[in-house]
Amino acid sequence: MLESIVRGSAAVQRRAMAKAITLLESTRTDHRQQADELLTALLPHTGSAFRLGISGVPGVGKSTFIEALGLYLIKHRHRVAVLAVDPSSSVSGGSILGDKTRMELLSMRQEAYIRPSPSSCNLGGVAEKTREAMLVCEAAGYDVVIVETVGVGQSETAVSSMTDMFVLLQLPNAGDELQAIKKGVMELADLVAINKADLNPDAAMRAQLQITSSLRLLGLHGNSDNAHHNEAFWHPQVIQISALQGTGVAAFWSKVLEFQALQTGNGKWQARRQNQALAWMWERIDAGLKQAFRQHPSVQALLPQLTQDVLQGRLAASTAARNMLLAQTQ
Repeated sequence: MLESIVRGSAAVQRRAMAKAITLLESTRTDHRQQADELLTALLPHTGSAFRLGISGVPGVGKSTFIEALGLYLIKHRHRVAVLAVDPSSSVSGGSILGDKTRMELLSMRQEAYIRPSPSSCNLGGVAEKTREAMLVCEAAGYDVVIVETVGVGQSETAVSSMTDMFVLLQLPNAGDELQAIKKGVMELADLVAINKADLNPDAAMRAQLQITSSLRLLGLHGNSDNAHHNEAFWHPQVIQISALQGTGVAAFWSKVLEFQALQTGNGKWQARRQNQALAWMWERIDAGLKQAFRQHPSVQALLPQLTQDVLQGRLAASTAARNMLLAQTQ
């Protein structure tokens, strides 16, 4: 599988990538061992791609914009991989995985690889194994990897901790000045793009001015890197685009290249990658601890009775949780 991903022909490589990502997403114990070995073998071939995270509320036009951007990048001799995360149903557990249908032109290009994945109710707007899937794409030679989140709200910020640049798409008339300065996803964005600006140019201009002002305000509190008098650091910016019309895409990519050059020059690029690797490690530790806790013999022995006690109102849920945690440590 490694040879097929790194050196295979186009058709062979795409099949191997699909199998590799499926293996990485598997929860079977034997598959996890194989996936770890594959990741270790892939690591020397990764790290050279630009990782771009794109987020926004449902209906903001993420998929349409990614297709326009992908076609623009292919025209300029890039290879583009898109990892689209689709929300999973909390009722049935299923996921439509339909983002690829909005990228019809991009999906037909040999230079592009699009992989929809279910969120599996994972919080943060991304799938549990999105980081691993990015490494597969990088090892296959894709030099731009785009992560499209599910339609997110103010608190879904996980994509910013796994990409080199975090872009937030906004709509005209999406809120007032107070909405623009609320903490969360807005303060983590490296670039904000007002999409569908062609529908209401006046509203798009108002939104650009409001968000620009809010980003300047957010940057003044506790983060010396955002001091606007210091040109050695990147300061979040706001631009207008129209994904459907294809306008603003060239200007958007120009901002991305400007960001990349500045961050590389001041050392923030490498530091960000290192911090992301550590965050990934601790995320996997947390997930592993939770799985090990559920499988612990003492927990499994206590769980049925404590579950009934909680359901019948004989025991507080917090007390039951504490009892199981104590049992796991004994």
